[in-house]
Amino acid sequence: MGRRPLLAAAGWLATTVAATLVGLAAIQLVGAGITGTPGGVRDQREVARALASPAPVTTTPADRAVGGTPTATAASHPPAPGGARRSFVTGGGTAVAECGPSGVRLVSWSPAQGYRVKDVDRGPDDHVEVRFVGAEGEHELRLRCRGGEPAVTPHD
Repeated sequence: MGRRPLLAAAGWLATTVAATLVGLAAIQLVGAGITGTPGGVRDQREVARALASPAPVTTTPADRAVGGTPTATAASHPPAPGGARRSFVTGGGTAVAECGPSGVRLVSWSPAQGYRVKDVDRGPDDHVEVRFVGAEGEHELRLRCRGGEPAVTPHD
């Protein structure tokens, strides 16, 4: 074997080692910004504590289905320009709606874990709806404005 192939192999090896060391040094300098999770990693006790203290939720009689079981719980948010804004929680997910001059409008919606959004009518209109489906079944949330605030409406 000649001298030239040995020098080429040694040069390639030295370049590879140098590039690897430079990459590792850059990651070390940047730190958790690249490799860590935002806010740090939580242990089981911290997660349990966070899950045990949910945000305050209120339920009104209009938010209950026939038979007295809640179809959705609602929490008031600061008023949006043009009307009240409230969030609604079902077993399939959550939605935020607001009332305005054009009627009710879905501001946002998010399926719960294990669910997906099947259908959305975001409005603005007389009523809006979002349907969440998953292995546990289907949850439909229909909303309209009552007294200037979004409220759950019974299904037809």
